[in-house]
Amino acid sequence: MTRKGGWQEFGSNSSSMARPTNSGSGPADAPNPKAQQQVRVQRTKAGKGGKLVTAITGLKAPEAELKMLLKQLKAAAGTGGTVKDGVIELQGDQVAPALAALEQAGYRAKQAGG
Repeated sequence: MTRKGGWQEFGSNSSSMARPTNSGSGPADAPNPKAQQQVRVQRTKAGKGGKLVTAITGLKAPEAELKMLLKQLKAAAGTGGTVKDGVIELQGDQVAPALAALEQAGYRAKQAGG
């Protein structure tokens, strides 16, 4: 017998073997509906060499969907942009056009920062 909390290398019915695995069918894998996501749009210069960019955060969508949304945002704002680590970045101060395009796409977006 082992003591409570004692170390046991090869035990019968160890808890690490009995753990169920998540096969991807849980609610953690399902993306939130567009209207329930907390999307934030803000202007920033941080880490951009003094250049002003508009960062859109809080989007929970696959990479392909983010790229399609980026294409719509770039067309609406008339500027360039990119997707980096799940954050959409548009060149320049494009908060108003980004908010309008996100509303049209079905997202509830808010302006963050000043």
